[in-house]
Amino acid sequence: MLDIFSFTAFRQISQMLFAIFFFHSSEFLLAVYFHGIQKVTPNSLLLSIDYVMAMIFSLVEYLVEIHFFPEMKEQCAISKMGLALVVVGEIIRKLAIITAGRSFTHLIKKYIDDDHVLITHGLYKYVRHPSYCGFFLWSIGTQIMLCNPLCTLAFALVVWHFFHMRIPYEEFFLRQYFGSQYEVYARQTSSGIPFIK
Repeated sequence: MLDIFSFTAFRQISQMLFAIFFFHSSEFLLAVYFHGIQKVTPNSLLLSIDYVMAMIFSLVEYLVEIHFFPEMKEQCAISKMGLALVVVGEIIRKLAIITAGRSFTHLIKKYIDDDHVLITHGLYKYVRHPSYCGFFLWSIGTQIMLCNPLCTLAFALVVWHFFHMRIPYEEFFLRQYFGSQYEVYARQTSSGIPFIK
């Protein structure tokens, strides 16, 4: 059991905990900045039972594998690639939020507000949902960083499925708000998630 106290384990788990802390605290702070503290709810932390369970399962996989197969966790190049994905995903997501400003919300808006405009510049010029793209990369990156093969695959499938359901639902309302303007924009840009039109 001493393997969980190795330098590799300390580094990987520390990076994971920092990535989680930074991701959620910055999401909350940006929501407060753009919408004001009175309009921000705990939902802006993006913590759900399913998410917490996924992260617990990730930690369990890590601890089991480092105990029985410690050499799996010593794949420095793979771990660094995961860390790079975490950083890139975080940057993409935060740039998307900052670019959208007050038009960005964590919950899908079913009714348009006066300050909700269609954002088509910055990252949005190339990708319709850069915040989703960023989260997709970030979530998979956290598991590659831990050299967790099962959770890498599971996170990729579950997060992809989540966006496969969410994007058409969200775009239904965007088409209601922005009509042909959104139709033209959607035809010209990728969703940002592989295999989702």
